[in-house]
Amino acid sequence: MLETALCEGLIVDLAERYEENPGQFVQLPQPTIDSAAARQMVAELRNEGYVEEEVRGVVRLTQRGYQLYKKRVGNGFVATRWV
Repeated sequence: MLETALCEGLIVDLAERYEENPGQFVQLPQPTIDSAAARQMVAELRNEGYVEEEVRGVVRLTQRGYQLYKKRVGNGFVATRWV
């Protein structure tokens, strides 16, 4: 449950930044970087091509990730799973 909430919160934050500037990387907060579950989630999202990681803890949503986000927001984001 916590993992899903963390993922949804991260995706929403990244989508908002993507809308402002698609090329901008985002520095994740230190507690997120320190979380093993969050690191695993970022790795899975990266492996699926939804986020790009410049260095550990510095990520941005890819165009593919943003398109999936928009699709899922239209279908009810809460009931979906990213990874």
